[in-house]
Amino acid sequence: MLGEQIIKGMAVTARNFFGSYVSKERLTTVQYPEEHLVPKENTRQFPFLVYDGDDWEKGLRCVACQICEKECPPKCIYIVKSKDKKPDYKGQLQVYPATFDIDISVCMSCQICVEVCPFESIKMDTKFELSTDDRFGGLLISKDKLAKPNTYYQKLHPQDAADSDAVIAAEKAKAEAKAKAAAEAKVKADAETKAKTAAAVATAPIAAPALTTPPPAK
Repeated sequence: MLGEQIIKGMAVTARNFFGSYVSKERLTTVQYPEEHLVPKENTRQFPFLVYDGDDWEKGLRCVACQICEKECPPKCIYIVKSKDKKPDYKGQLQVYPATFDIDISVCMSCQICVEVCPFESIKMDTKFELSTDDRFGGLLISKDKLAKPNTYYQKLHPQDAADSDAVIAAEKAKAEAKAKAAAEAKVKADAETKAKTAAAVATAPIAAPALTTPPPAK
């Protein structure tokens, strides 16, 4: 029939229109900003930095490798390496970012920085209400504002966070096993050295006492 699809479409519209008076599920809008839709797990807006523990400075995963800075297409990430080192999540001494800034006025939310990061330290946030009257300084986000705890990441992207935690746990276990093996090898080497020294002392010939000539009589 001519216009059959138009009639079907109008029927769907009418069903949702009248149904919205009796079923909240048929409402297609929310009263923003009083109400917010829960974002989907794969929603992404702008990057943030993940840290472990309670102190963001001590637990920051980023080691200032600058891969994300180099791979960023719009060049909106700015990193300055530290002069000293501190232990990372594996207990190894690493440099850390003395400066880590992201210009979100330039960021295009491509997520390339997340994909190239080898330390699971930079992830995508879902927060989008970032408007400000400061055109320059207000849109340049420094590391103290970028740093978010791992628990925050787990709430935003539970599946991705679980995968990241598994990777980090495996790397940490590998590093601990390597350190344990090195410590055991050192203890074994020290024991062998002590045994060889003791054996050498035990088998060494005893020197004969030197003969002394009595003084001449006066």
